[in-house]
Amino acid sequence: MGYKKEKIKNNLKIKGYRLIISFFFLVGVFFLIGVSSFGFVNFVVAQNVQQTNLQTTDQQWPAFNFCCEKTKSGAWCQNTQEDSCDSAFRKTPTSCDATSYCKLGCCVDSEEGLCMENTPQKVCEISKGTWIDDERCQISQCNLGCCIIGDQASFVTQTRCKRLSALYGLQTNFRTDVDNEASCILTAFSSEKGACIFESDGEKTCIMSTRGDCSRKKETNSSTEFFKDYLCSADVLATNCGPTTETVCVDGKDEVYFKDSCGNIANIYDSNKVYSKDQSYWQKIVPKSESCNYNSKNGNAGSSVCGNCNYISGSICRKGKANFGDFSCKDLNCYNTEDGNNYKNGESWCVYQGDVGGGLDSVGSRHFRHVCVNGEETIEPCSDFRNEACIQDEISTSNGNFIEAACRVNRWSDCINQINQEACENTDKRDCYWLGGYRYIGGNGSVAESDPNKESSGVLKGGDGICLPNNPPGLEFWQEGNAKSICSLGNSRQTVDFEKNLFGDKKCEDDCEVLTSNWIEEMNNICKSLGDCGNYVNVVGVYTDDGVVIKDNGKIRKISQGIAENAFEEEEEKGFFEGLFD
Repeated sequence: MGYKKEKIKNNLKIKGYRLIISFFFLVGVFFLIGVSSFGFVNFVVAQNVQQTNLQTTDQQWPAFNFCCEKTKSGAWCQNTQEDSCDSAFRKTPTSCDATSYCKLGCCVDSEEGLCMENTPQKVCEISKGTWIDDERCQISQCNLGCCIIGDQASFVTQTRCKRLSALYGLQTNFRTDVDNEASCILTAFSSEKGACIFESDGEKTCIMSTRGDCSRKKETNSSTEFFKDYLCSADVLATNCGPTTETVCVDGKDEVYFKDSCGNIANIYDSNKVYSKDQSYWQKIVPKSESCNYNSKNGNAGSSVCGNCNYISGSICRKGKANFGDFSCKDLNCYNTEDGNNYKNGESWCVYQGDVGGGLDSVGSRHFRHVCVNGEETIEPCSDFRNEACIQDEISTSNGNFIEAACRVNRWSDCINQINQEACENTDKRDCYWLGGYRYIGGNGSVAESDPNKESSGVLKGGDGICLPNNPPGLEFWQEGNAKSICSLGNSRQTVDFEKNLFGDKKCEDDCEVLTSNWIEEMNNICKSLGDCGNYVNVVGVYTDDGVVIKDNGKIRKISQGIAENAFEEEEEKGFFEGLFD
């Protein structure tokens, strides 16, 4: 798997005809070792040569004097006769080595981490590989090392090692200090586990170890023998180590294990497998996949009869009640959390102090990230003043959906400057929302103070829309600073036209909507989306109504819950409405 091939030439000379079979040998070895995932196209067709008499001198062999990009039989880059070439593809009266389309080089599959030496460029292109002009694949990404996967080892590239490790759900263990395949195999061989038997104080005793450790022990104790896959309690070994009903947790392991009378780790705890019930369970090592309730969805959490815990499924060996021993699989998931939901171990989620998004964050509020760690709910606050916002997403896994959350920088500062919806809602750059039906008068969204020389300015009704922070920033409005300038972007100065009839009655003719409480509410909603501005509820649920000033021809109107208590009364044919949001 992923082997870098050495170029081997095996030239068979028969009556002046040289049959090159090196490519055929390489492809054969490639598939023989089981690495078929790369998908290289066979580019050599085996040719059956019936050799009846090698001593015959009159035999005339055909002249293979053309390089066919593709033969009629479907083979690629063949030196053969001209009439064997597929007419739809290129052919050249020379050796394939001399052509550009069949030039030999290194073909790399970057996804699978496989490298194939001496591969024609055309064949590599068909295989969706990357062709490099280096027949020996002497490039860094094709360097080989020893990939340790459990108790197995493969001499492959680092990329291939990562691919295989991910396939089996294991951490990558790639050793560059092992520089040949034989040493790599010996590395895996030495890591085999079993019973290491030796004489001690006149007794035949045993420890569970690897073959390598047992071999080193033999250097000081010649009686030492290693028995692969056997437990020290195996009857056939006749050691002084016997079965017990005691259990133990092992560092680096999820499961609850039996232990023998010598203190050695035996198989995974199963109350139905004590020696009195099942003697065979104490003879050889039983893998996790063949132990009790291997496919349990909750990793046997809380079970008194099975210790096949699984951290990924939400359990691990801890002190706990069981039918035998003092350990069981502890449930690592979190239940009845602050938000009332249950979460898997390792999941994280967002908790807010009220409504969020769309400018609804309350004054003084903050975002929090909660994490379930080994059955405990921990709280991580995001940066204060809503400089960070908590976001979460749900990922689909083999064990069901998994929730992940993170505190991320709140990118609100340039929302006000966006003049179209596409730029406003570009989540790769900013955290904003688009409010249609409004416009800014002031140029590029920069509305600082209402211009007294203009009859209408600031936020006005009518237009494509305005861009506002999705999570308004927290502002130190009690101190001198930029809080006032930010909130003033929500100012609105409107001109209302009236007409009088012959009887002196006034009738509104233009911009009449600004005389309604709905208009005031809409302006206040825009204002509070800019930050801790306007009239709004704070983090403890108290509504404040001193953030808005309504003036009608210079006369201040009283505000309650963001709404003018009385309708506007105009005495002039032309009045001015000015909302100053401090």
